[in-house]
Amino acid sequence: MTTKPQLKSCQNLDEVQSVIALIGEHEREITRLSTAMNDEIALITEKYASQISPLKLSIDELSAKIQIWCEANRAILLKDGSKTANLITGEVSWRQCPPSIRVRGADDVIARLERFGLDRFVRVKKTVNKEAIGEEPTAVADIEGITVMQGVEEFKITPFEIRVK
Repeated sequence: MTTKPQLKSCQNLDEVQSVIALIGEHEREITRLSTAMNDEIALITEKYASQISPLKLSIDELSAKIQIWCEANRAILLKDGSKTANLITGEVSWRQCPPSIRVRGADDVIARLERFGLDRFVRVKKTVNKEAIGEEPTAVADIEGITVMQGVEEFKITPFEIRVK
């Protein structure tokens, strides 16, 4: 494992102030570059969106035409119980989708399921209440797997800048 090279600290208050100013310049340059990048991405997206949209519509129409013909000729296309037909330039296939379940009024549905003894269809999610532990850290001090980090100090550098209104 390689070790990080030792950094030299700033030598005086003037150097600290100028390094903070340099960090501010770097952060502003990052913002400028990110903005320029996003502007270019928006232009590229706009340029190609107008070309892509009609192609997507065409694919949808062509797919519908193919599906209509294939549904009418399904018995010929699918032999020996297969679900896929090879059509030389591509293939078509039919797959049974898994059931989809929609629940309206989840609280009422849960109450009904429990009333009829169908608890196996109700999922109970248990989580550790970190907020409560933060208020009573001594109560869980001996519980394996819980570590309460206290007194952690964060060092933050905030270069000053003027916001244009």
